[in-house]
Amino acid sequence: MKRSARDVYLRVTHVKLSHSCRGLASTSSVNNTVKTFSQQSKVPRLPIPSLAESTSKYLASFEPFHPKGSDQYNNLNQIVQDFCKPDGLGTTLQSRLIEYEKTQPNSWLEEIWLKYAYLMWRYPSMINVNWWCQFRDHPGQPPELLSKPPPKGVLSAFQIQRAAGLIQNTLTFKESIDNQTLSIDSTKAKDGSRTPMCMNQYKNQFGATRMPGAPIDEILTQYPATGKHIIVMCRDQMYRVDVYTASGERVPVKELMRQLFVVGQQSLDDSSQPPIGVLTGGDRDVWFKAYTQLVETSPQNKQNFETIKQALFVLCLDDYSTSQNLDASHHQIFHGMDAHNRYFDKAIEIVVANSGRAGVNGEHTPADAVIPGRFMDFILSNEPAADPANVSSAALPPIQKLEWQTTPSVMQAIESAGKICKELIDNTSSVLLHYDIYGGRYIKEVAKTAPDSFVQMALQLAWRRMHQDPTAVYESASTRSFLHGRTETIRSLSKESWQFACNFDNDDVLYADKRRDFATAIATHRKYQKDASTGNGIDRHFLGLRAMMDASEQSSSPPFFSDPAFALTSKYRLSSSNMSPGDWFYGGFGPVYEDGYGINYAIGNDGIKFSISGNLKCRETRVREFRSTLERTLTDMMILFPKRTEVWGFGWQRAHARERQDQIYLAMMKNLSDQYIEKKDVLKEKYSGAKPNKKEK
Repeated sequence: MKRSARDVYLRVTHVKLSHSCRGLASTSSVNNTVKTFSQQSKVPRLPIPSLAESTSKYLASFEPFHPKGSDQYNNLNQIVQDFCKPDGLGTTLQSRLIEYEKTQPNSWLEEIWLKYAYLMWRYPSMINVNWWCQFRDHPGQPPELLSKPPPKGVLSAFQIQRAAGLIQNTLTFKESIDNQTLSIDSTKAKDGSRTPMCMNQYKNQFGATRMPGAPIDEILTQYPATGKHIIVMCRDQMYRVDVYTASGERVPVKELMRQLFVVGQQSLDDSSQPPIGVLTGGDRDVWFKAYTQLVETSPQNKQNFETIKQALFVLCLDDYSTSQNLDASHHQIFHGMDAHNRYFDKAIEIVVANSGRAGVNGEHTPADAVIPGRFMDFILSNEPAADPANVSSAALPPIQKLEWQTTPSVMQAIESAGKICKELIDNTSSVLLHYDIYGGRYIKEVAKTAPDSFVQMALQLAWRRMHQDPTAVYESASTRSFLHGRTETIRSLSKESWQFACNFDNDDVLYADKRRDFATAIATHRKYQKDASTGNGIDRHFLGLRAMMDASEQSSSPPFFSDPAFALTSKYRLSSSNMSPGDWFYGGFGPVYEDGYGINYAIGNDGIKFSISGNLKCRETRVREFRSTLERTLTDMMILFPKRTEVWGFGWQRAHARERQDQIYLAMMKNLSDQYIEKKDVLKEKYSGAKPNKKEK
């Protein structure tokens, strides 16, 4: 049976904001005086794992479903042995991959990954490729704007102010990349030494655009991005807004605000343009056909697309806000509620609601989430934005509205894309959980466990409680320790983790044995983590092998890839990503499978934040129930550890707030009393006129 590009994506190259954000917590900075890209020559190339190692790990990933010795396991073992024979297909493909690696300038995986994980994808990317992050509220956020935002159709002054500040901070971050003053990410060894990581992905953020194509799309990146403008969208209208002067100088935040106020005013013009951006949220083939027609219809349309390509990023000024509740408000960042006033093909799309709430929607192709994660940390930690040194007093060039000439078929494509987007949005459920009973501090100091591994066990136990049968679990590992590295899959499900999940609720199992099961599962997960991050995972290796097959080999459906075990062990119904610590934002992504969940989490010192997405049409994926099950599971797992009555987290802090306040008052009273005793003679003389009695001293 012929597989679609979507099948290839789902079964072989599963990606998501299972992106590589978990690397963010483990990276640090090298000396700031070292130029950003000066250490690239020291970063090693991504290795090709041995065929024997990868197939052995593949068999291990099958054991939670069918244990060693079962008929299914024995059948798969025979398929693997045939694949690895000296004259087997696997050995042939491995040899081809080794030869292919010699022809690639940076990485054997780079072009394969872009093609199969992203650009071949013809299904709408709005939910299943793009990621979202909702920012922490601005430090000067007016609370009344959150509780009662302006009505639909109205922009707010604070919205414009925050948007201008975000532009200013974003430009500062971009310039640190262009000037190579951005410190180098690195990994830290046990002896304290640091190893630089590949910084190439930072070149792919600003000015990057995904362009529709056939049979595959194209990703356009530029470094340094030379554009002096951004695209501002308001009420579905697009504007070219310069953010640098004609001579390339920066301007004050007030000048950026003036430009945005002009956009808001002009967007009220009666001559509204069709919502071209909606096409970016729909089917990729339909988008390519409409794009081609637009370019052929008018030179102005072609110039408009050039303007979009050259733009540093997109800013979306929404003339509405969703509920103050985070469960509702993040949907505005996720998909815009109806996919309007968005251009999903731009690498960075900053969204600001009229309440002042803000976030980013990102196209995932050019970079993994650790890169925009660091960018977001910077722009949010520097709010309110300050003007850079030596800003120009010159006025920016006037804004330019993008005017479009359309055809009936293009308008029909926009209508069709809108319907597809609405169907996708209506079928996507996404909720947030801020678990505040404990966080990373408790996990490390009381549970004596690596926080990421702990959360992975909690996710699998929650799954077991809801769905009973095991599922393949995806977690992303960064491979930026290698040149042009992206991600690798941590196959978090193991026979050890599944035994822990099954035994935890079994009253016939002693707690000592449950603790032993937990420790064994953690050790296995840690090993899987290390293998993935050091280039010894199996998913990317198998993708590379498949990419080496010729047409006849593909049409013959080799047993190694067509056997049901291959799909079973790579159908990641539980897809997860760690964006720790995530202090400044919530992040998330859509579910990759119709009967699965997309889970992003960030582990702070005293709490854990989750976003959980799923499909509403699927009766098996109940995201709200999974959220409550996960919350209960995290609490239940405390029973495994000593000091289980000692709860470290925001919930504990609130519960004992009165006690702590009383302690503060008592300390203040004692301090005042001590001061009085020390100075009582001075006070007595001052207020009574009496001389101090020296004998009393």
